[in-house]
Amino acid sequence: MTNAVVALGDGSELLLRIGAIVAVVITAVMVTWRRRKTTAAPTQPRGEVPAQLDRADFDSPRMPWIVVVFTSATCSACADVSRKASVLASREVAVQEVEYVRDRLLHDRYRIDAVPTLVIANSEGVVLYGHLGPVSATDLWAAMARCRDPQLPAAQCERHEP
Repeated sequence: MTNAVVALGDGSELLLRIGAIVAVVITAVMVTWRRRKTTAAPTQPRGEVPAQLDRADFDSPRMPWIVVVFTSATCSACADVSRKASVLASREVAVQEVEYVRDRLLHDRYRIDAVPTLVIANSEGVVLYGHLGPVSATDLWAAMARCRDPQLPAAQCERHEP
């Protein structure tokens, strides 16, 4: 009878060890599965303004200056930036809103992934000023003045903001 008790004790200890090993294996499998399930963060830069525009893509390609506001109809800040930019329109400055749903091809072509995105480009389409997000009317008007002022070096206008 003593041998039977010892054998029974050895069996329960063996079952406990097997149970512990199974629990560790299940935990390791779950952790591995969860790590594989999560996606890695994107490696490409996001939220950049275009450096160059093809002026033929936009209205009034022969105007000396163009202000382009990339927007979305569901973005309240976009409407505000577009309204502020529209005041810059003149005989020498074209202002165009490029709304995501209506002008999806232009958003894709210029890799716009954040709105509002505003750019000021010269007659060759070189973007001399770019801004992401809301902008004050004062900052926007000052940027346009800096870009158009022939007395200032071009570097003072080049203020691309993230």
